Amino acid sequence: MVQPMKAALYFENANGHLSHGQFSADNHKRLNGPDAGIPVFEAKMTKDLRLVVDVISQKLWAGDNLFLSQYQIDCVPDRDGESERQVIKVYGIYRHSELGRIWNALGNHLARRGAEYRRRCIFRTKPADNVILPASFPPTEPEPETPASPLDLSAKDMEHLHSLLVLEKYVTFSQAFLHSLIANQDVHHVFMLSYVLLPQEQKVVECTTSCYVLGRSGTGKTTTMLFKILGIQRAWELSATDMPKPRQIFVTKSRMLATKVEEYFTRLLESLAMAGYTLQEIAKLKAQSIEDDLIDLDDAPESQMNVPARYSQLEDKHFPLFVTFDRLAKMIAADIFNMDDPETKRSAELFFNTNDSEAHDSFVTYDVFEKQYWPHFPQGLTKNLNSWLVFSEFMGIIKGSEQALGFPNGFLDRPSYLCLPCRSNPVFVNQRDTLYDIFEIYRKFKKQKRHFDVADRTHAILKVLRNQKFPGQQVDYLYVDEAQDNLLIDAMVLRRLCRNSDGLFWAGDTAQTISAGSSFRFNDLKAFVYRMERRSSSVTPTGAQPMMFQLATNYRSHNGIVNCAHSVIELITKFWPNAIDHLQPEKGLVDGAQPVFFTDVDNDAHCKQFLVGESANNLELGAHQCILVRNEAAVKKLRDKVGEIGIIMTLHDSKGLEFDDVLLYNFFGDSAVDASRWRVVLNGVQGQRYAPDFYRDETRYAAICSELKHLYVGITRARKNIWIFDTSNKSDAMRIFWKSQDLIRTCARGTDVSPLAVSSTPEEWASSGRSLFLHKRYSQAIHCFKRADLHREVKVCEAYILREAARSSVGVDLVNVQQKAFTAAAEAFADCGAAATGNERRQYYRTSADCYARGGQDLKAADTYLKAEEFELAAKKYRKAGSFDRTLHVLTDHHTMIPEKTATDLRMVCRLHYCGGSDDQAPVPLFSSFDEELEFLEEYDLDCTRVSLLESRSMYYEVAEIHLSENRPMEAVQAFIKDNRNIDSTSRAADTLLEFMWRKCSFRITPKAAVADDSVRQAIALADQLQMKKLKPMTRNLALMFQSILREDHESLKKLALTFQEHGHHTAALHCLDHFFTQSTDIRPFQLHEMASFLETFHTYARLLYQTSTLHDPLGRRECDVQRLFSIEPLSGDEFLIPSGTFLHDSVTTTQNNHLVSMHQSGYKVSRRDATELIHLSIRTLLKDKVLALDEMCCSAPVFLQCLPHIVYGNCQRKGCPQEHVTMSNLDHAQYHAHVTIHMQLILILHLLYSADPSTIQWESMRDWLEHLYEALTPPLFIQGSFADLDLTLIPHGLAGLGVMKNWIRESFYRLNPSTSPQFLTTLMRITSLGFTFDRNDAPAYIAQAKCLTKNRSIKLLRKPDNHYLVIDILNSYRGATPSSISSGILFLQYVLDNRLRVNLSVLCDFIEDILSSFVINHRMDPTFDELPLHGVVLPSNWLISPFKFSVKKDVEPQSIGSLFDAIWNLIKRLRMDGATDFLWLAHVTNVTSLLRNIFIFRLCRTLCLVAHNTRYPMVRRKVNLIVFLLHKTKGPQHPEYYRKLVDDVVEHMALFPGRGMPRLDGYLRAVLEFDNNNAASDLVELVHKTRQSTQISKVRQLFYERASEIPYLLSSHMVAAQSALRVEAPIFVPRMQRPKDNVEIRHAEKENLEPVPQDADGEEVEKKEVLVAVGSEATDSIEDMGEAVTSLDPVPDESLRSNGPSEEQDCAALTIQYAYRFHIWRRSGSAVDAEIDAIFRTCLKETQCSKWRPSYYRLLFLGPLPHLLACLKQGITLTHAAKAKTKDLSNHKQLEELGRRRSELTSLLKKGMQLRNKLEPSSADHRARDIDALKRAVLEVGEFIQKVPGSTKDMHTNFQMAYKGIVAEKKLFRVQKKPALNVDDL
Repeated sequence: MVQPMKAALYFENANGHLSHGQFSADNHKRLNGPDAGIPVFEAKMTKDLRLVVDVISQKLWAGDNLFLSQYQIDCVPDRDGESERQVIKVYGIYRHSELGRIWNALGNHLARRGAEYRRRCIFRTKPADNVILPASFPPTEPEPETPASPLDLSAKDMEHLHSLLVLEKYVTFSQAFLHSLIANQDVHHVFMLSYVLLPQEQKVVECTTSCYVLGRSGTGKTTTMLFKILGIQRAWELSATDMPKPRQIFVTKSRMLATKVEEYFTRLLESLAMAGYTLQEIAKLKAQSIEDDLIDLDDAPESQMNVPARYSQLEDKHFPLFVTFDRLAKMIAADIFNMDDPETKRSAELFFNTNDSEAHDSFVTYDVFEKQYWPHFPQGLTKNLNSWLVFSEFMGIIKGSEQALGFPNGFLDRPSYLCLPCRSNPVFVNQRDTLYDIFEIYRKFKKQKRHFDVADRTHAILKVLRNQKFPGQQVDYLYVDEAQDNLLIDAMVLRRLCRNSDGLFWAGDTAQTISAGSSFRFNDLKAFVYRMERRSSSVTPTGAQPMMFQLATNYRSHNGIVNCAHSVIELITKFWPNAIDHLQPEKGLVDGAQPVFFTDVDNDAHCKQFLVGESANNLELGAHQCILVRNEAAVKKLRDKVGEIGIIMTLHDSKGLEFDDVLLYNFFGDSAVDASRWRVVLNGVQGQRYAPDFYRDETRYAAICSELKHLYVGITRARKNIWIFDTSNKSDAMRIFWKSQDLIRTCARGTDVSPLAVSSTPEEWASSGRSLFLHKRYSQAIHCFKRADLHREVKVCEAYILREAARSSVGVDLVNVQQKAFTAAAEAFADCGAAATGNERRQYYRTSADCYARGGQDLKAADTYLKAEEFELAAKKYRKAGSFDRTLHVLTDHHTMIPEKTATDLRMVCRLHYCGGSDDQAPVPLFSSFDEELEFLEEYDLDCTRVSLLESRSMYYEVAEIHLSENRPMEAVQAFIKDNRNIDSTSRAADTLLEFMWRKCSFRITPKAAVADDSVRQAIALADQLQMKKLKPMTRNLALMFQSILREDHESLKKLALTFQEHGHHTAALHCLDHFFTQSTDIRPFQLHEMASFLETFHTYARLLYQTSTLHDPLGRRECDVQRLFSIEPLSGDEFLIPSGTFLHDSVTTTQNNHLVSMHQSGYKVSRRDATELIHLSIRTLLKDKVLALDEMCCSAPVFLQCLPHIVYGNCQRKGCPQEHVTMSNLDHAQYHAHVTIHMQLILILHLLYSADPSTIQWESMRDWLEHLYEALTPPLFIQGSFADLDLTLIPHGLAGLGVMKNWIRESFYRLNPSTSPQFLTTLMRITSLGFTFDRNDAPAYIAQAKCLTKNRSIKLLRKPDNHYLVIDILNSYRGATPSSISSGILFLQYVLDNRLRVNLSVLCDFIEDILSSFVINHRMDPTFDELPLHGVVLPSNWLISPFKFSVKKDVEPQSIGSLFDAIWNLIKRLRMDGATDFLWLAHVTNVTSLLRNIFIFRLCRTLCLVAHNTRYPMVRRKVNLIVFLLHKTKGPQHPEYYRKLVDDVVEHMALFPGRGMPRLDGYLRAVLEFDNNNAASDLVELVHKTRQSTQISKVRQLFYERASEIPYLLSSHMVAAQSALRVEAPIFVPRMQRPKDNVEIRHAEKENLEPVPQDADGEEVEKKEVLVAVGSEATDSIEDMGEAVTSLDPVPDESLRSNGPSEEQDCAALTIQYAYRFHIWRRSGSAVDAEIDAIFRTCLKETQCSKWRPSYYRLLFLGPLPHLLACLKQGITLTHAAKAKTKDLSNHKQLEELGRRRSELTSLLKKGMQLRNKLEPSSADHRARDIDALKRAVLEVGEFIQKVPGSTKDMHTNFQMAYKGIVAEKKLFRVQKKPALNVDDL
């Protein structure tokens, strides 16, 4: 390691007479007396000494005056330090009149160094040839200073002596020195430390270990540091070995100090180099100007500092490096911070983005803290606090101390802060809680403003350095000057900088810590560095113990000032020993005037007189005089009193400055500390009895410590005189203290004091102004420059003041105010630049441009940067201003002056601007070739420009692909149509057109709204240009569909819907039908066939709506048509877009479904789950609206009702009859089935609605349509049809309708309530009849649980006297499965008629027929009557279709039958009378007219005749004859009655009148048949046993049977077969209708496809199959067995329909079903990714089903983890596409860089994603190799891909993790332990 060589600092001597020892009387005359101690000589100088005279003549000669040179013989250490030798020390050259009286004093003062020193100076060697050689002496220890009497000199002579001994520097008169004089160069020379200094400074320079140098202001700390740097540098330069250059770095807080030290060092090097210059080289140097530019050093761009931006880029040529800590921190940060990391990017910008005004404003200095923070703190907290001290406490203690490093947030917590020792931290001892409250507010504000402070910066660097090595090569020597100005934690960064444990040099003075944030002592620093070296592995521990040096000799001021300042230090160390470092007493080299303390002076009257006197000539202070005050307010106040009399500045501003004379004005009076606390200093006065006890309340006096430090700084600013002007009583204590130690001279009122002001020359004012300017004291510099009459310099300072004001406005004033302030400063600097030349001109223009930029004037800033020759900044500002033409011109004209990276970036932005849709034309070519342009346009996805470029080459197919990728379908279609090179262009055009039409004409978009869009009209025109013949049929039909929609061709849409339905394109079918049913069609006038056709089509439409509303995942892959139907667009992740204007969007707007969606710029954003729910809700709403509207019209449609009077009489007298008028001749089987069909269709349609949305169930409507269906199935007259005519195979969806009907019947039973249903009996009779007819197997079970049977019993229905419930009679009678069923029916009928219970007349007649038919069958099946049961019976077929009538023997009492006939006769009598039938009513008829009553009388009479014909009971015939006879005799009010012919024929045939002959055996039947022949075909059936012969009765069909039980099946094979098929064991599927509970909507999970619902499929299957009923023996046996089985299941008579609640077993079953259903719903409501993975899995599975795939581990990976990987990859690609779409808009030029960079990155990322997808898709050829390692690599590539995907989702990462674990992660192998062998020894 290079060490400073002692000889390296010195020069070779120059030749001369004195230096040769040639002494004579002229050059060796003693000036002082013999008693003056050390002799001082003079030498006459004449023109004869040309070499000297020529040199001196330029500076010293004035005419021919004689000059004298004064010198002494001194004794100094030799070069090697091994001896001391005599030298000639020249003090100066004077005129004889200027010699003065100081030389005796000088000799006496020098003699204080001791007798030995005096002896060696006086000693002379013997002359040889008149030459006296210098003597040499062995080194000796310094002698103690000899005390002497004070020097008797005037103040002026004392100042002269002080200048000679202290201020002047003495150098060797060498050749280099001589050359510098010749060249007139302002270089510096290495002065001889040992000439006037103590050996301590020399030891510091020559120290070979690390050291800590402490010294008060002016003790030479920086000088020793500089000389050590120079010594090491010179030693390396003079070394003969190839030693590496020592890396030395000088670090300080002040930019000016760093610059000045570097400048001093450079000039020292220049002075050393001048010795070897030739005269020609000297002449060149002589012509060079040496005046510095008047610029702020901080304004110099870093590019001009010849220092790289990164620390790691430093090279040997950069050393020694002189740099500020701020600059060094930026260099380190540029290396260690990762700009791609969002967490550190913001912090990094703070360090090296110096051109960013935001970064500049984000740094919290004290000025920012005072202006932007302090006023906003609560006044209750800041009261009586000093903002400077508070900020220092924050930075130095809470955040910048060693303890703060131990906290994760980089600052002390409250408890730790409160527990700090009081003595070492005395300032806020009693206010720490308040301080911490303010600190927390400060942190909050700082976070809101996104600001950083110095502590944040250091903590950020240290945080990164903890985890990585120090960047670049560490230095060999580190010099830290003014170390107290840094935070203690800064030392940790600096220590990491140096690799040499002996190369550390720390210098400073903690007594000067008035810089904000300075709060540590050197002992703290030393201990901190020691502990850091021991703890940190990255820091090399110190080899030798660091040396501690104290420099106590003050080279700035004399003892008068030094002693006074030291007394202040003594007070600090006395009371606060831990506040500053302890040093030995400071001393000056010479005595001087004591400070003057002005007391008892009237400020207003005497202040100015004391300063400048009363003479008109002394109106101001001199250039080297200064007035120091507390703050800016005090400055203003004093100026108002005394005017512009001199330099006035604050104590803080004076830091680092020196003046000859300083006036400390009102320091105590402006102090925030009161007089009582100042009195604590009186403890330093011996014998003072009134001093307060400091130790009783130390915290009360803590503020005095800071006050004394400020006082010390103020005193030490003076070199010659210090005056203290203060009249406040607060100053009394310090004045008494100083006076007690005789350190000051007081001056009271009336004392004759000469004025303090001295005059100065313009040159002195100019020099002082430049010094102040360099220290940024612009206001004071203006004062100096005005006195020097330098107007240009004044303008420059004013410009800097304007900039300072503008900077101060940041964060305080409004933005426009800030910008105005910066603009004003910019204009001022521009004026300065116009008047300047060279570097100054460039710098002023650059500063002006900076201010223009801060003022928002980017264009002016760019123009000004161009003037400043800052071409890079000019180009950037032109770009920022959006002036791309000028940007390109700058890039073109000055390309050699702009960094390549900047030029590339700006050219890229310009390309983006001109190619990104701008109408401007680039002024210069942007590309060199077509390929380069195309490559750029592809990389940045500039499609519009790329399209134009490709169209110019007729590459239309590629153009179309671009249009498609950018969602411009119409342009793509046009391009496809133009293309003639590709065979699939037409199909691609059609597909694109259809995709567009799906979006524009999506579900429920009206043609009018669609055509209003110009693009739709354009699409129609393009569709006409398509070559349809080249298209596939389905594509062609889809095109026709949209054409028909837009043309509103509804018939074509209906046909197309059927076509789409046949080919399974359900969404297209739904789309067609939806438009078909948008037309307003009034179906009420429809005829039967029209209604059937309409309802069939509507049923298809409703079924499609239902299917859509119940799809599990309508947005899944297989249901992508649903997305197209609703124009839903997938977004990133599992989210979708519902565009504005679509059906679903309007549904959200008009309903309460907005909780399912969130806002999106193009509509609504919705998740898959919520989208599914929204589709379901919206379609259900639509289905509801459509179906209910249809229901309403059907309720008013006559076709559903047949007018009975019109059928019977051929006309209808009812005005506006709401029923269909059908003629009797049209009543046939087809008419019957068509009538039933429309009811079935409507019920199916309603049931689709109720199944889709159970909340819409309308129970009354359900009941009404069941009643409609009942009347359609069992009309009032036999000629209209009956159950026996029903053939479900002739009814579309017959079985499905039957299933729905059973469902409704069941639900109706559950809902039926006698107390709330006014038509309870009628409804009960109808649904009971339907239930036992179509659901005889299940009906008993659910009827038994009906509320009307179990709970809600009406009192009116309780039969007296036993309170038997009438409902049980009804149910028992209809079921017919018990022996008492006939009796129950008779009892019910009697009770109804007797009690006039309200009932429907037609239903009542049906009930009577049911009882009588059961009676006849039961009677004729009696073996006692006939051995062949039922043979010869002639009955209506409808009476014979119930199996229970044949399977169970009924118990019927004759009395009951008689009662029955009596009840019937009673009913007939009521019907014959007006007003007697008020309890009887008919559906859809308001008044039961006589015509209608006659019809029902006929019906009853016909029934009685048929009963009488088939019964052998005489009593029955008598009853019938009596009824008929009475009807015959009694004429009704209207003639003729409808029943009259039947009654008359019975009377005739049965000879009811005496004398009419014998009654005929078949008289009843003949009467019936004759009536039928006159009206319609008979419904009668003659039962003929196969063993008997029978003559067929006219128009009565015969039914041959073998067993009675087979008769029902033979009569109605299709209906019975349907009943058998609809057993519980094999239920027909229909949409189940759920009953809502507690307003909770229950959804259904149907199969997730768009196939027809199962009931339709089953129905169609039944229609295709012929239902055959075998009548052989085996078949009849099976039928009989089935009947017997049914009978065996019948419950006990009279108990089968008892009220039964659900059993425990049923409850358990219900809970099990509920759990299974909910689990099923949960499984099927999984995330969309599950559905996507499922689809991918099926694709993979299909791939593996080929023969090439064999079972293997790769196959397991292919089917297991790979689908997850592909789903993850797909999501990543989708998210990247979405992110890329956001970068499309390039209209805002301010975002071009970011958008361009982002687009380029996303384009590359998309390419990577597509490559991976092609590689990994199931059909990829890469899978054929079954290479697992390749698959693993692909997984890792996918992982890298998704890490870069913006906005990645949790599902995506979850899928990747599953794929990674399954494919890449190492599998743990579990060894199966071998089971021990069975021990069989003991067996």
